[in-house]
Amino acid sequence: MSLKKKPKAVIVGGSIAGVSCAHTLISAGWDVLLVEKSYAPPTGSPTGAGLGLDPLSLRLIQSWIQDPDLLHKATLPLTIDQNDAIDGENKVKWTLTRDEDFNCRAAHWADLHALLYNALPPNLFLWGHHFLSFSISSDKSSVIVKASSHQTNEIIEIVGDLLVAADGCLSSIRQSFVPDHKLRYSGYCAWRGMLDFTGNESSETLTGIRKEYPELGKCLYFGLGSGTHTVLYELLNRRLNWIWYVHQPEPDLKHNSMTMKASSDMIQSMHKEAEKMWLPEFVRVIKETKEPFINAIYDSDPLEQIFWDKVVLVGDAAHPTTPHALRSTNMSVLDAAVLGQCLKKWGAEDLQSALEEYQSIRLPVVSKQVLHARRMGRIKQGLVLPDRQLFNPETANPEECQQLQQKFMPFFWDVPSILL
Repeated sequence: MSLKKKPKAVIVGGSIAGVSCAHTLISAGWDVLLVEKSYAPPTGSPTGAGLGLDPLSLRLIQSWIQDPDLLHKATLPLTIDQNDAIDGENKVKWTLTRDEDFNCRAAHWADLHALLYNALPPNLFLWGHHFLSFSISSDKSSVIVKASSHQTNEIIEIVGDLLVAADGCLSSIRQSFVPDHKLRYSGYCAWRGMLDFTGNESSETLTGIRKEYPELGKCLYFGLGSGTHTVLYELLNRRLNWIWYVHQPEPDLKHNSMTMKASSDMIQSMHKEAEKMWLPEFVRVIKETKEPFINAIYDSDPLEQIFWDKVVLVGDAAHPTTPHALRSTNMSVLDAAVLGQCLKKWGAEDLQSALEEYQSIRLPVVSKQVLHARRMGRIKQGLVLPDRQLFNPETANPEECQQLQQKFMPFFWDVPSILL
């Protein structure tokens, strides 16, 4: 009796969305190959890449890795979501709203990626290969992906049954289907950095920031100033992750990257502005951070569809979003879980039905979440919205303040029935 051949998926992009899809598609009985432009898995801890994982994402990731305790050991709790008003002129702050049932965990991007990657079978990645193009066979039975090796410039062809586009917010695969769909600049950028305080736990900077923010290690702090806001939380291994959103014209991005390296003059100017805006304890954290960088903030209007024939979008390729609701990674993890379950339910023989169900489950959710994250960014950044007055931390009433909480994100507690 001949064994039935496994269907094959080609995943373009080896970030969190890509490796998550590898886990769920393997579980659904698929062979997978990931095409990734990087030469090797990320090592070390790149600056400024903290993220928050919600309870559902934590449960899903724990089910994918061999030792679920590893995820707990690689993260810190975020049990509190707190929004404070900051009066930079008088150097005082007060709490606007506080949710003590947040129940998330903070991770470093590289740590989470390593957990997911190391739990995969070996030899799934095609490292150092740049995705070039794809085509559907004339009988629509397969998808052909072309990629080139960075080292040899050799062009290879990969034949599969499904192409999973996990190639990020600048997705070239998405662009081939919706060429007029553009990213939307938010009107502001983020200064980002991570202070590694290893060996300096008793320094004036650390004792000062812990006195002013006593629940670091379990609290997600938002600081709302006049027309700007910050984020501060602790990561494992003695690291403080901070973000400061600053209004500025759209930058001229190089090399299709959303991040920019800052010159020493830019950093000095940022330090001087921080002294005017924030509490001295927070300013010291900023000043002692090595190599802070600038992250341009983009999203896009929701797409009308996220699959075509044998091609499906996941993660930031499907729904570029602003970071104000800690959704990007959580959306990617849930995309992967739902896609895997849909493929498992329908089988490769009915790929169309599987992708239709994936789209019907995920598209309404991610569309509302992208727009809500956009709205929250504009509120916290003091920008105009058509249906409300500018948010003023000094005059906001309790109801307005409560709406700043993360739990008011649409579908925040939702678990798709296909995952139950």
